[in-house]
Amino acid sequence: MIDTVMTNEDHVIASKRARAAHFGLEQGDQGVKLRYLGPLAVSEIGYGTMSFAGNYGPAPDHAEAIRVIRGAHEQGITLFDTAEAYGPWTNEELAGEALRPIREQVVIATKFGFQIDQDTGARRGGMNSRPDHVRRVVDNSLKRLGIETIDLLYQHRVDPDVPIEDVAGTVKDLIAAGKVRHFGLSEASAATIRRAHAVQPVAAIQSEYSLWTRDPEAEVLPVCAELGIGFVPWSPLGAGYLTGTIGAATSLAEGDFRAYSPRFTAEARAANQALIDALQQIAAAKRATLAQVALAWLLAQAPYIVPIFGTRRLDRVSENLGAAQLALTAADMAAISEALAAITIIGDRLPPSVLKHCNG
Repeated sequence: MIDTVMTNEDHVIASKRARAAHFGLEQGDQGVKLRYLGPLAVSEIGYGTMSFAGNYGPAPDHAEAIRVIRGAHEQGITLFDTAEAYGPWTNEELAGEALRPIREQVVIATKFGFQIDQDTGARRGGMNSRPDHVRRVVDNSLKRLGIETIDLLYQHRVDPDVPIEDVAGTVKDLIAAGKVRHFGLSEASAATIRRAHAVQPVAAIQSEYSLWTRDPEAEVLPVCAELGIGFVPWSPLGAGYLTGTIGAATSLAEGDFRAYSPRFTAEARAANQALIDALQQIAAAKRATLAQVALAWLLAQAPYIVPIFGTRRLDRVSENLGAAQLALTAADMAAISEALAAITIIGDRLPPSVLKHCNG
């Protein structure tokens, strides 16, 4: 039999090719190539749908949101990210409606972990990753998404009251039941990642990471490299600041979470302009936009990194995907590092009430 002469490496390559073929991931229209989150094949740049939940101010109408999400797939994106907490619930419903016609061509990621009443949708505050709650959340997420299996299920934030081994064990059971394919963690510490991975292999870690938020570099990224875990940076464009379109005088819409972020006070935005000025010089030299430089920088960090950006505009999707074609040389990366080393970022990345639930 052929299997008797195939090496382990041959099996891995064959498996990856099969997954790539299943998801249609040879290469997207914009040159978006294949990367892996653990064993999960995805486009090298993903799309986060949270912006349609109103976190950045008023969202476009329903039809336009569907058009943008499907348009992102048409341009090569196959990884789409949502969560029970976005809304709550409405974002999963939107993502499900947009992606169901192309279900076999996309990877759908969602999250559990917040204390949300499963009957009313009311937020109760804090975390809840008790096994019975997780199982109920997953059943409800499947219904909202209109799918049979969640491709990548993240714990949204670590619950200090539930051992991570119990959480990993619960997801392991859900995988065995066919309701989930892969397990992920969001904003988890290196120690937590190791403990979870020992019970159920972790495919991906999702944490904030960008040119102005580099916390994962010290411990989390090395653990991902060691254990073969993918890393998904959320807010890779600094919640829009790294695009150069938000200045000290920019008015933030009512309901925009950035209005409550220490890094988005007028004073912090003015002080952090030095970063934008430095990036503009690099972008001009590369004939690229600031967003493209920011995303290309992340792609150049490691082959297991798959940033997910969020936007409510299809033209921004096209612009951001141009990062896949922007090759940053060693000299470019050195110049960026030198510029970053000379700049002190002002303001915590999140409000204290949110930040306390990170790096658990």
